[in-house]
Amino acid sequence: MDALLELEKPKTMSKEIKGGEFIIHPTSCEDVFIPEEFDEEQLMIKKTCEDFLQTEIYPNLDRIDNQEEGMMSSLMEKAGQLGLLAVSIPEEYGGFGKNFNTSMLVADIIGAGHSFAVALSAHTGIGTLPILYYGNEAQKQKYVPKLGSGEWKACYCLTEPNSGSDANSGQAKAKLNAAGTHYLITGQKMWITNGGFADIFIVFAKIDDDKNLSAFIVEKNFGGITMNPEEHKMGIKGSSTRQVFFNDCPVPIENLLSERENGFKIAVNILNIGRIKLASSCIGSSRKVIDHAINYANERIQFGLPISKFGAIRYKLAEMATRNFAAESAAYRAGQNIDDAYEALVAGGMEPAKAKLKSTEEFAVECAILKVWGSEMLDYIVDEGVQIYGGMGFSAEAPMDRAYRDSRINRIFEGTNEINRMLMIDMLLKRAMKGQLDLMTPAQAVAGELMSIPDFGEEDTSLFAAEKKALQNLKKAGLMIAGAAVQKLMMTLSKEQEILMNIADIIGYVYVAESTLLRVEKLVKQRGEEACSGQIDMMRIYLHGAIDRVGLAGKEALNSFAEGDELSMMLVGLRRFTKTGPFNSKNARQRVAKQLIDANKYCF
Repeated sequence: MDALLELEKPKTMSKEIKGGEFIIHPTSCEDVFIPEEFDEEQLMIKKTCEDFLQTEIYPNLDRIDNQEEGMMSSLMEKAGQLGLLAVSIPEEYGGFGKNFNTSMLVADIIGAGHSFAVALSAHTGIGTLPILYYGNEAQKQKYVPKLGSGEWKACYCLTEPNSGSDANSGQAKAKLNAAGTHYLITGQKMWITNGGFADIFIVFAKIDDDKNLSAFIVEKNFGGITMNPEEHKMGIKGSSTRQVFFNDCPVPIENLLSERENGFKIAVNILNIGRIKLASSCIGSSRKVIDHAINYANERIQFGLPISKFGAIRYKLAEMATRNFAAESAAYRAGQNIDDAYEALVAGGMEPAKAKLKSTEEFAVECAILKVWGSEMLDYIVDEGVQIYGGMGFSAEAPMDRAYRDSRINRIFEGTNEINRMLMIDMLLKRAMKGQLDLMTPAQAVAGELMSIPDFGEEDTSLFAAEKKALQNLKKAGLMIAGAAVQKLMMTLSKEQEILMNIADIIGYVYVAESTLLRVEKLVKQRGEEACSGQIDMMRIYLHGAIDRVGLAGKEALNSFAEGDELSMMLVGLRRFTKTGPFNSKNARQRVAKQLIDANKYCF
């Protein structure tokens, strides 16, 4: 009973929140950041990003996609002049030293910039951060200011033809020369974003017969570097993507990044940041697609009416907006958690660069969730955007063509969504085994609850009581299924990928639905219920959809490993935990769609 009570007891301070514990604790709405709280300076940065897209990117989309010589490099330099490459770089290295959520905001707005967004993200993230977070002082002083200004552009060389998700199996080799002054790197890297114009390469290779990768800072002018022509891709055609070959490339020993064999750790930690930033980028991209879809629906006349008058179209617009709103709510919640963890670590005496990594690592589960939910949200929205445009959606003359093609890579970037789903569960279970997260006590309590008579208690009539109860029950469903799977399958669970992905879906829906509820609850406290009617509708639409999807994922998982009376009992429990009162989602979507159509843009 104590463990069940703990499920209902909100954390009181965001700095106490640990990664992954949302599944066992509710969070107070006062302890989450919502996008409506960005301050004046952050809104100015947002406006700079929007203006840059309007003046430099949108008028040149075809030129960018055609990879006009020098075009992307020049745009990166212009972005650098505006400070867009240095938002999160500390002031001592020429940056602005803004917090993590501000860098998330930049990724969000620039995310609508198609191939340019990919180039900027690769440069500021996986290209720059390994040096900023793992470099020694001399390396930071030499490279970071020029990367922040855009004078030097960066890329990240990890993937090889036979090592993708299994990154540590890479075959690239580094050996010390006879004089002991340089490492000679030999190997092949592929899918290297920004490879065609990068000045700095973050390269991963194994020194001699090491088991683990090491990382190196390689300048293009070191020599021994050749490239294949630009790859022809389904989408993000303006992004430079090359195969890079290192042929005894001489790298000064002082350009070893961090310690020998620390490369895999660098790769993993930098990818955590890349995952949540990719989610932000998807949010900005989808918001732009929604704007296009609303505009077109208001302009396109059929049967004497704008197609925005028809229920099928209004359903699409409302669902697109709802999914974007939900993903955005979760992304900035996690971003603030990372910021709060960083501040607490620095206050406790940790060196800032290490604290940056540690704070993101703490919320690696949330980063993985957001990567999956953001990319799949965008894929849904661009697909529906094409459908709203109808025949014009299939034309390269209309904006949906580029948006549709460009979106698809996001489910592969930063680790495939399948890998990320399995990582969510793997990381949660490892934390539980290390005693960092007590999952088994509440899971056992939920199992015990199945044998008891439900406690109906005194009904809570507060505004969001029903929604909070529903979320609490979804968490119980997740704990029940995950706990039973661990007990039943034990060491073989890691091989049951379908079950792991079912459980990951449950956990992801819980996190995103709860984030949406917390955002709306906080907004209502700030603005009042009437002013937030559209947000309340979207939250309820998303939550009720999440309940149905958790029910389906849970049923699939239980049928995969349980049997007999145990299966029957848990299916009854699943039905209890996914039971909800009636909700007219059609009318709620109609109300949301009306607000979008009247505003002629995404207005939330």
